[in-house]
Amino acid sequence: MKLPRCCLWFLSLLSLFCLCFCAIHPSGARPVPARYPDLFSELLHIDPARVQARIDSAFQQLFYGNDSTQRVYYPAGPDQAYIKDILNNDVRTEGISYGMMIAVQLNKKEEFDRLWNWAQTHMQHHSGLGQGFFAWHCRTSGEQLSYSSASDGEEWIVTALFFAASRWGDGKGQEKYRQQAKTILDAMLSKTPRSDEQRVITNMFNRDHKMVVFVPNGEADDFTDPSYHLPHYYELWARWADKEQEFWRQAADSSRAFLYRTVHPRTGLAPDYANFDGSATDAPWGGGHADFRYDAWRTAANIAVDWLWFGRDARAVAQSNRLLEFFHGQGMTTYGGLYTLDGRKLANEQNPGLVAMNGTTALAATTPLRTEFVRAVWEMPIPSGPGRYYDGLLYLLALLQISGRFRIYTP
Repeated sequence: MKLPRCCLWFLSLLSLFCLCFCAIHPSGARPVPARYPDLFSELLHIDPARVQARIDSAFQQLFYGNDSTQRVYYPAGPDQAYIKDILNNDVRTEGISYGMMIAVQLNKKEEFDRLWNWAQTHMQHHSGLGQGFFAWHCRTSGEQLSYSSASDGEEWIVTALFFAASRWGDGKGQEKYRQQAKTILDAMLSKTPRSDEQRVITNMFNRDHKMVVFVPNGEADDFTDPSYHLPHYYELWARWADKEQEFWRQAADSSRAFLYRTVHPRTGLAPDYANFDGSATDAPWGGGHADFRYDAWRTAANIAVDWLWFGRDARAVAQSNRLLEFFHGQGMTTYGGLYTLDGRKLANEQNPGLVAMNGTTALAATTPLRTEFVRAVWEMPIPSGPGRYYDGLLYLLALLQISGRFRIYTP
């Protein structure tokens, strides 16, 4: 039967409406454009099968390589495992959360469940003032070394749990991934708003500024860490959380505005720590964190992934170009890992973790120089030895991100 032209027009309009309706959460959250380019293939013309083989090799080495020189993932008993910070001989929520995200992106459910079980058993507070939060580091035996939390660990854990629910479905007990993600989200905003008393557990996000705090307690809840700002995750939480959806949308926008205030206007370098207005600050305990140091390596990569996933703020392109042009000017094989924000080198060593994050930055850059940074990641050996924890995890994350295999898994 041939339909009249008016019916065809109506059906086309209805189809367009349905597509838009399905892409937008009923709460009004914004659609996900979901761009996943493979820059190894696009810029370096490497066969996608070789790219996947490199990712598989990196995972195999870092998770199942030599105990003393290669791996960071260590099984503990029949159903648990941890990611070990080799240099500090401890287990951190940073590493556990990166391991969980890598596992869910690579469809490694056993490794994911082992890590999540260890984190729940040994790191998460199940009662008391910090209920729902995690101790930021523990001994490999599971003994907590600090009650305090590092906010980035919870952020990555929540998002990894949401992705796990989408990839594998929710089960029973520890496999109630979605419910557990929402429980942690609720905890982030249900503590004391802020405090100057060191032992008071506070919200993980400052409600006034709508920004993540460095540590949710009275000693360190009045400043932030730029590398903890993950607006692309907050966008997803605004869609998937049961509560505070508007807050998470505003947090995404607030973080984007903050990230462009905190970077140096000429070099593009971000500080390790910053005030909520974006100005660099050192921690109360010192350590030079007003400079571009180890935490700050990740900031530009977060900006690039947010731009790739959501495309909200075109300043991401200029910022990414600016940063890559700065490092290229320092010399591709000679740029260091630590700098003052205005570009004075503080250390000559070129760290694999920074090379990896600069490669991810190329996702948002348009400068022709970006090809050199992607090539540097491809030509870099898989990190091994004493520094393999941080360098190795950032390297594997960069492989996933640059190759288009770091993706949103939607419920």
